[in-house]
Parts: sequence; C-alpha cells; structure tokens
Amino acid sequence: MRKPTLVTAAIAIAAAAGLMLSGCVAGEGADAAGSSSGVTKGGTLNIDFATYNPLSLVIKKEGWLEKALKKQDITVNWVQSAGSNKANEALRSGAIDVGSTAGSAALLARSNGSPIQAIDIFSQPEWSAIVVGANSPITSVKQLKGKQIAATKGTDPYFFLLQALEANGLSADDVTIQNLQHADGWAALQNGSVDAWSGLDPIMANAEKSGAKLIYRNVAFNTYGFLNATESFLKAKPDVAQTVVNTYEYARAWAQKHPDQTATILSDVAGIDPAVASTVISERTNLDVSPIPGEAQLAVLKKVGPIFVASGDVKTQSDIDTALKTLLNPTFVKKADPSAIGG
Repeated sequence: MRKPTLVTAAIAIAAAAGLMLSGCVAGEGADAAGSSSGVTKGGTLNIDFATYNPLSLVIKKEGWLEKALKKQDITVNWVQSAGSNKANEALRSGAIDVGSTAGSAALLARSNGSPIQAIDIFSQPEWSAIVVGANSPITSVKQLKGKQIAATKGTDPYFFLLQALEANGLSADDVTIQNLQHADGWAALQNGSVDAWSGLDPIMANAEKSGAKLIYRNVAFNTYGFLNATESFLKAKPDVAQTVVNTYEYARAWAQKHPDQTATILSDVAGIDPAVASTVISERTNLDVSPIPGEAQLAVLKKVGPIFVASGDVKTQSDIDTALKTLLNPTFVKKADPSAIGG
C-alpha cells in the first residue's frame, strides 16, 4: 500500500486557516424561506457507489455522509454504477447528482454535451488491461488482429483497448469490438464468445485468480478516477457538494490508514475473494495522489482526446478542446475540510 502524503493534511490545514464552506444562493431543496446563509435544507442527495471506486464503498459502509447531512435533513440515496458509462447515463438523466467515472469517460461525456464537472480525483488506478483465457494461445496485442474483443464503450477499458491497439500498429478496424458491460465481457471470454476482453478491476483481478492472463498492461493508458457532479447540482447546492468532497477526503485518509478494512469492504460488495480485493487495493489502486483536478489529468486527457475523434466517439477536436477547458473544477477540493467529518 502506498504511504499517505501530506496532501490530505495540507487540505485540512488550509481549511482550518479560514476556508469555510461557501454560502451561495439557495437552490432546489433549500429551506422555504430561501435562506441567505446558503445552507440547503431537506431534499435528497443522489450519489453513486461503484466497485471501481473503493472510497465510495467505504463512505457508504461507514455512513459518514448520512451523519454529516442529517442536521440539514438531507437524505442520502445511493445508486450503484456498473461502469463509467452507466454513471454518465445517470448523471446526464439527473438520476444522480454525483457519480464516479474514469477521466476518459468524463471527458467523453463533457465533449458530447453532458454538463458535468470533476470535483475530486478519487484515485490513480491501474484498473484496465487486455485479458485472454487461461488456455489462449494469444500472447500479444498484435495477435488480436481479426479477433473478437469485449469492451464496454464509454469506459476506461474501451479507451485502453484503443490505445493498446494503436501502440501496437493496429486500429479498431482491425478487430471486432463487442460492446458488453464489464461483467458480461468476462462471461463472454469464459464461454468463448470473444477472444479477448479489455477488463476492469475488481472483476479483472478475480478473473486473473481464476486463471485468466493479462497479456498487455500499461498504467499510462489508465486515466484517473474522477468524481463528477452535475453543474445544476453544484450551482443549487454548493454546500452539499462541499460536504461530499470533505467526506471523500476524510475517506481517503481512512482508507490509506486501514487498507485491510478497505479491502474487506470491497470484497463484501464485489463478492470477490478477500485476497483478490487486497491485490486491487494494495497493488492497483493509488489513493496517494493529489485530489485536486488539474494539470496531471489534463496531460492524460489531451492524449486520449484525439482517439475519441478518430474513433467517431466525439465529432470534432474542437469539442474535445472546449471540454478540456470546462471539465475540471478544483474549487471544492481546494476548500476541503476532512476534519468536518466525524468517524
């Protein structure tokens, strides 16, 4: 497990120095009087949890958000995301206010008009790789030419696959991509419907334990874990958004201090072996990363953006460029106060 840095401590110190939760015009869910304090009263926070976002699992299990929002009479409604594509669908439809995706998926959504912003970076994972069955003769990406590959469009594994193909002199036109949700992709690999699968942890780690082989890994092709919120939510309920980010930063410090308990929570929710969950947390999930959306994420996304255009997932590079200018919102995490959340 990577050791914690001073990031969380620095945030807490900055907050203690006077960066208090900002008051804004009360929006939907605010008290009937339209409180000038900007404190939201009543209503529901719709937020996702996902096995690819361990911090969300910890927060849900420990009930920290419910406790923090109780004094405002706000109910927390947890909605599970089966993949970044599903989280994006829920954000676009308004089914959730806050959702977790890969950075690539967030850029894709923003480029195609979804009004979301990244308000926290929850991890820098190595959660994608190219997977083949235990008895497969395929040992390299180049051998995938003419083959059937499962991948979930709109997610990091899909974009990982496109980058992996390009890096090995191939393109999406050289293979047949079956658009299957992550768990279905693993099932298809098992039953022989596809020759390879662009996998996602923790399903991938569990598949590896079952004998599946990871033939191509490249941590640089995995984009960061983005915590996104709809712009309407950020405008109407900035105080609630701040509480969410405070809670995420509290959870980050807790998870770094309690890796075994974090792995146990992941194991329980994902239904995977505790040893597999431990591998995901300790070896493939870097929580020791700055939570502030900024240049590190832009550097990765600028490389992925042109691939979206080339594959037809985004119409023009101009759409990508506009999205890159408007996607990241570091305001809330720069004011994060983990100490405001009680364990």
